Amino acid sequence: MSGTAGPANNTIELFRKKMAGEGLPRLVLDTFERYYSLVAKGDTGCIREKDIEPLAPADCIASGDLETYHNEGHKAAGEAVILKLNGGLGTTMGLDGPKGLLKVRGEKTFLDLILCQRAAISSACGHDVPLLFMNSFNTDTRTREFLADAGIRQNSPPLTFVQHKFPKVLKDTLAPAAWPQNPRLEWNPPGHGNIYTALVTTGILKNLLARGIRYAFISNIDNLGASLDPRLLGYFAAERIPFMMEVVERTEMDKKGGHLGRLESGRLVLREIAQTAPDERDLFQDIRRHRFFNSNNIWINLEHLESLLAAAGGVLDLPVIRNEKHLDPRDESSPRVLQLETAMGAAIGMFDGAQAVRVPRIRFSPVKRCDELLVAWSDYYVMDDNCEFSINPRRGAGHVNVQLDPAYFSTVDRMIEHFPHGAPSLVDCRSLLVEGDVRFGKDIILRGDVRITSRGSAQAVLADGTTVEGERVLA
Repeated sequence: MSGTAGPANNTIELFRKKMAGEGLPRLVLDTFERYYSLVAKGDTGCIREKDIEPLAPADCIASGDLETYHNEGHKAAGEAVILKLNGGLGTTMGLDGPKGLLKVRGEKTFLDLILCQRAAISSACGHDVPLLFMNSFNTDTRTREFLADAGIRQNSPPLTFVQHKFPKVLKDTLAPAAWPQNPRLEWNPPGHGNIYTALVTTGILKNLLARGIRYAFISNIDNLGASLDPRLLGYFAAERIPFMMEVVERTEMDKKGGHLGRLESGRLVLREIAQTAPDERDLFQDIRRHRFFNSNNIWINLEHLESLLAAAGGVLDLPVIRNEKHLDPRDESSPRVLQLETAMGAAIGMFDGAQAVRVPRIRFSPVKRCDELLVAWSDYYVMDDNCEFSINPRRGAGHVNVQLDPAYFSTVDRMIEHFPHGAPSLVDCRSLLVEGDVRFGKDIILRGDVRITSRGSAQAVLADGTTVEGERVLA
């Protein structure tokens, strides 16, 4: 079939048969067919610059102005649920398991931190705030094993549920991808936009509403700063907002992250870089023009969500993202495929009255790469007894920008090898660039803009107790 001619019945039937054979619900088949049809028709999902207005500070309230809603948040906690997106593997950091099991602060994993934060907010509010994890088929088993070992029992609603999966699509023919040597690689997680379908097909949305749970706070498992803030919950509940997105001021480091804009209709819209025409990429990445990006900390009124899904026949009309990859990510000779995905935050354009709220940088503290893991290990952050992270009060303004040589620091194992005594002090460091094979001793202090270069063929060692400010070349 042609990539511009619309899906032929026999091709879409191949996909439906393949998905039905995996026991996927009818609603998932219908959702995939809708997204596949867009791709087959050549729909790029592009959002042109002329069709949106950049978001100004006046368009989104600042979380610092919401202190009066703190008590409202404590009251609303009895009707709230914390939901973590836990579908990702830590493959980009050399892990072979769920990202949530990465030790990110001492011996504490992301999952440890989240359990600790949930216990703290429940105690502070006087309500047993339920916690849910949306796992993927890649992370479910090991996550449930971890929770069982921690003494956390499945309850009602279940503590975990699994997002669906989509079949990979061959780029050249738009047919189902086949990989007999490892059939598991024929499937991909469909992006966190699948959460809406998964909440319906698992019965969890109905279960939550039956228990009087109306407010969901949803965030990524690997965001250190994404804890339930009573001020935000109080504002969200008291003002009866259907959908609220936390946004952060963009920096050069965030210029490829999805930003918000406003359509002519007045509705907010999330635009990802994959939805941007090549000739407008510079405008997309202009952080002075498009100032606010999506932290993926999302607040949803579940009653509004139920009504919206019912009106849409269960399939939200989210923009489809074509993620082009090799069928086997570790084999560049394997065929090119399209992974059809959607973004959770894109639903902001479907809710009348949706809002964005400006939050401080600490609310967006992801650990996606080993560079960010080093910052998480360091004294740049402080962590309190409730496992809440904040930027060290000894530090001045500004984020620390860390760039470690990927040839030597690209996996967690190699990080441990090169930082055997833990992270150097970064509280007074503005930027760190490491080039070459360098092992760090203990009690290292880095200040200002630091560049450390190893010129030798053997591993260089930065000696115990060294303070570096500026450039240091090691033989």
